[in-house]
Amino acid sequence: MADSTELPIPPADFLFLVESILMQAQVQLGLLSFGEKDEHPEPNLPLARHSIDLLAMLQEKTRGNLTTEEQRLVENGLTELRFRFVQVSDELKRAGKSTASAPASGAADESPLIVTADGGKGTKTG
Repeated sequence: MADSTELPIPPADFLFLVESILMQAQVQLGLLSFGEKDEHPEPNLPLARHSIDLLAMLQEKTRGNLTTEEQRLVENGLTELRFRFVQVSDELKRAGKSTASAPASGAADESPLIVTADGGKGTKTG
């Protein structure tokens, strides 16, 4: 018998999957905290980038197969996450904090890599 204090499990649908990835990326960017009020987790840019890339891949693979609500959630979520990623990256650079987001190859260009729905090729998708 289930405990009456247990929260109901949300439906296993596309919206919940996208919302889960969005929440995960926000935590990885240090935008959400589940601890003390003044406690903010340190951003993990490589993990945040991975979550953004994952959501972009889902967008590409489901193109033309989503409801209007699902499409808007993915598009708006990706836009917001990409903006926040750049914002957090810039804040960390200004603060002089070292992040794990630097390329492993030691390349001089440390600008954040944002992969678009076209895989970062620079082509327009419609």
